[in-house]
Amino acid sequence: METARTTHVLVDGENIDATLGTSILGRRPRPEERPRWERLLQFVERQWGQPTNGLFFLAANSELPMSFVQALLAIGYRPIPLSGGANQKVVDIAIQRTLEELKSRDADVVLVSNDGDFVEQVENVLDGRRVGLVGFTEFRNSAFAQLTSRGLDFFDLEYDVNAFNERLPRVRIIPIDEFDPTQFI
Repeated sequence: METARTTHVLVDGENIDATLGTSILGRRPRPEERPRWERLLQFVERQWGQPTNGLFFLAANSELPMSFVQALLAIGYRPIPLSGGANQKVVDIAIQRTLEELKSRDADVVLVSNDGDFVEQVENVLDGRRVGLVGFTEFRNSAFAQLTSRGLDFFDLEYDVNAFNERLPRVRIIPIDEFDPTQFI
């Protein structure tokens, strides 16, 4: 019996949260302003028509955020709490290792991050499989742009995935076909 191809969704929650708080809101996001992570898995399943394996990487050096972990489990993610030394970027290290391991597997990949620390590993999995990058378009590391010719798909967490309940106060370039003056007057 043939099993369905899977899309592994690797979430760099710290990067998305930091971008949302520091660069978009200018403060710590309130719970209602954070992404609805279940919508991401639903989006990827619809987009590529196959099951997802949601992996949510967390730095948990001193304490495990149990309520968040339980919420992630309830919506279909596998939380991956990590610890390490003070100068180790444990989430980045784990995602890089996971991308390297996925190179040897017959599966598709969606990375949820704006972080350029993953460019090399993303490039290495662009070998004919579907590979996507989800984040905030205007904060995506520019080094990813060169990978579109190799097949990297970009998705915006707010505009494509619709992961937020409220419109974020973002300034972005608007394609004229999407321009709606009622959003500004």
